Amino acid sequence: MCCKSIGKMWRYFTGQVKTQRITTLYIKYPLGNMNYAHSIRLDGDVILGGLFPVHARGERGAPCGELKKEKGIHRLEAMLFAIDLINKDPELLPNVTLGARILDTCSRDTYALEQSLTFVQALIERDGSDVRCANGDPPIFAKPDKVVGVIGASASSVSIMVANILRLFKIPQVSYASTAPELSDNTRYDFFSRVVPPDSYQAQAMLDIVTAMGWNYVSTLASEGNYGESGVEAFVQISRESGGVCIAQSLKVPREPRTGEFDKLVLRLMETPSARAVILFANEDDIRRILDAAKRNNLTGHFLWVGSDSWGSKISPVVQQERVAEGAVTILPKRASVDAFDRYFKSRSLSNNRRNVWFAEFWEENFACKLGMHGKRPGSPKKCTGLEKVGRDSTYEQEGKVQFVMDAVYAVAHALHHMHRELCAGYPGLCPRMANVDGKELLAHIRAVGFNGSAGTPVTFNENGDAPGRYDIFQYQISNRSTAEYKVIGHWTNQLHLDTLQWITGDPSLPASVCSLPCRTGERKKVVKGVPCCWHCERCEGYHFQASEFTCELCPYEKRPDRNRTGCQAIPIIKLEWHSPWALFPVFISVLGIIATTFAIATFVRYNDTPIVRASGREMSYVLLTGIFLCYVITFPMIAAPDVVVCSFRRIFLGLGMCFSYAALLTKTNRIHRIFEQGKTAVTAPRFISPASQLAITFSLISVQLLGVFVWFVADPPHTFVDYGEQRTQDPGNARGVLKCDISDLSLICSLGYSILLMVTCTVYAIKTRGVPETFNEAKPIGFTMYTTCIIWLAFIPIFFGTAQSAERMYIQTATLTISLSLSASVSLGMLYMPKVYVIVLHPEQNVPKRKRSFKAIVTAATMTSKLSHLAAERPNGEVKTELCEGVEKYALYSNLVLNQSHIEHL
Repeated sequence: MCCKSIGKMWRYFTGQVKTQRITTLYIKYPLGNMNYAHSIRLDGDVILGGLFPVHARGERGAPCGELKKEKGIHRLEAMLFAIDLINKDPELLPNVTLGARILDTCSRDTYALEQSLTFVQALIERDGSDVRCANGDPPIFAKPDKVVGVIGASASSVSIMVANILRLFKIPQVSYASTAPELSDNTRYDFFSRVVPPDSYQAQAMLDIVTAMGWNYVSTLASEGNYGESGVEAFVQISRESGGVCIAQSLKVPREPRTGEFDKLVLRLMETPSARAVILFANEDDIRRILDAAKRNNLTGHFLWVGSDSWGSKISPVVQQERVAEGAVTILPKRASVDAFDRYFKSRSLSNNRRNVWFAEFWEENFACKLGMHGKRPGSPKKCTGLEKVGRDSTYEQEGKVQFVMDAVYAVAHALHHMHRELCAGYPGLCPRMANVDGKELLAHIRAVGFNGSAGTPVTFNENGDAPGRYDIFQYQISNRSTAEYKVIGHWTNQLHLDTLQWITGDPSLPASVCSLPCRTGERKKVVKGVPCCWHCERCEGYHFQASEFTCELCPYEKRPDRNRTGCQAIPIIKLEWHSPWALFPVFISVLGIIATTFAIATFVRYNDTPIVRASGREMSYVLLTGIFLCYVITFPMIAAPDVVVCSFRRIFLGLGMCFSYAALLTKTNRIHRIFEQGKTAVTAPRFISPASQLAITFSLISVQLLGVFVWFVADPPHTFVDYGEQRTQDPGNARGVLKCDISDLSLICSLGYSILLMVTCTVYAIKTRGVPETFNEAKPIGFTMYTTCIIWLAFIPIFFGTAQSAERMYIQTATLTISLSLSASVSLGMLYMPKVYVIVLHPEQNVPKRKRSFKAIVTAATMTSKLSHLAAERPNGEVKTELCEGVEKYALYSNLVLNQSHIEHL
């Protein structure tokens, strides 16, 4: 007889009515007038505990709410079915029967903790000293069952709470659905194992999905509690380590959300509208209400949902919210339907399933009927007949975790089997060594198991008690027939494998969830401080190219950025082409000048002994014409493609033509000036006025130019180079390298400077001899020539040096220089020789010596003959010809006589 009065401690744990095989425990909770059974007990040699969320969390202070048909009943029946299979299996635990003690957690961690104390009753030492029966006899305590291991729980928060108790009593725990990463901590939850992968794997898989989509800016939303918070924490941690994904916002759904809470959450998500992807670690009720809030706020199609296994392929979160959930990518541990369980569950009825104390309640809920007067659905008009059939009279789909429940039971069974073989070798049934199963030893066997599970997938555990990560990837799609369904689009086993995805109907493009759009080629990222996924794009300007994602670098001086600004390419090298307008015009002038000069030289050679040619000073005329010819010819090496030979010709002939011309003209004007200056003071002729002297003076002046060129050759041998600075424009696309000879502006000034000095000196003498009689020799034409030439070169200087910064510098300066040389040569040719050629060719009758003299001139010439006779030998023509002017001034008469000893004055 048991004592009617028991102690407080024992009263807490008991209050049970035991039958021979099945024991039903009742406990009263304030939920209307209903009494809920809260435990199932199956006898056996070895007892396994079970924790299942048979009921949802209660409201208004009640611990339990409505029945959960799939998560509760399906999973519970999966454990019972697995125990039946094991007990019938002659190979697994032969002669050993498994029993069970199954409790309802009511989806609440605190309530589950209270229920789980049942599992440790047998391990608590009871003190009955203060308990006495009414007759004074000592109390007799019913011996509780010793639970060797616990299957469950479902929610991570429940498993964490229960694991803290079970580890104290060394009772192994194998969960079928708890995925919180926190449970992988083997120092805190050392007796906890699970046949589902932890959320750290799930978080990695979700991060791989986000990365595969090209999304780098996402928000997270978690249900308050271990599952949601741990899942998001794992995702954030992994994304931070990978560095490819930034978290825009991390929001949390409270355990007891107030009215309008979900609308606030959705509006907060819209504060970062570019973070369209939302990572969800939330329970299905919160998911459903989040989708509903997005629908109410007209945000259908905006958010890109990525759901954890709590969403998976469940229908309940998306019912009547198909459009707002369209495109959602969800993840679920890889699983398969267990056909044997389907046959088993469909065969369950009220008559053959009395061991499940919640099955009657399930029956009413599933078939929407009422069982007698004491049914749990007092408002239902329909009465249950008991002949209803699951799957025929109601919809049925196997709950997703059935496979894992069975695997968890089999994992403990296999561990017990291995332990039995080790401790009870050859002993039928339980041997004395297994009478009290050591929890620590059993845990070692559990961690070491390896077998194919109920769905054919391997079941193993790592050192932390975690199962390997294997996930199926689903997407919620709406077909063209407007039917919505979850479709498998890939899988994840340490790495992601994705097939074709479908987004908003009619839009094949991949939606974006990025803080900043990718920069175009040639642009660098300027990252926003503290947010590595947000940046501004800055184009690599000027001669910079995109060296990396974040930097621009300057190209080498001889290169420019390519079209995409991702590298550098050689700057094109140009030179002045013959077909260029800048070359055609100078060449045209030069060709005309060469033809005219050649004609003039030929004419002078042909009529070398005529009076006009002789009066012009044949020797000096040929020197001057040579200089004019060289001034025209220099155009061709100045335009030709630079090489060593061309550069050498440029150095030699650039100033030589002008030097020839102005050295000859300077000698002429100097001679005239000296003659007339001498005539003012004496009648004797000045020195060095003979043709030979004139040539010697001219070539002496020319030798100075040649000496300078020789020194230049020795000091700096001619070579070519590419000038990248001349046409280095702000736009690199227009940049050009100019192939040049190594003639700098300073070298050019030095080369032309001497010739310009001769020109200026000649001009000075031309000005000094401007008073010579009009008919005297060439003083006047030389003067006009020099004045015009000075004007040309005065115009040349600002044009040449004023365009030094122009992009067309090479063309302008080359054209200006060659045209200036040709014009100065043309002025000399036109004023000094074209009139003579004109007379020689077209009016030969005027090409005769003048003999017309006045009487006074003849007398004067006769008296001066003796003074001038000594000059006769110096004349190359061997005769003295005189012509007296009509003037009476002595210096003019003397001068004319001196000059006309070798020249006949032309008309």
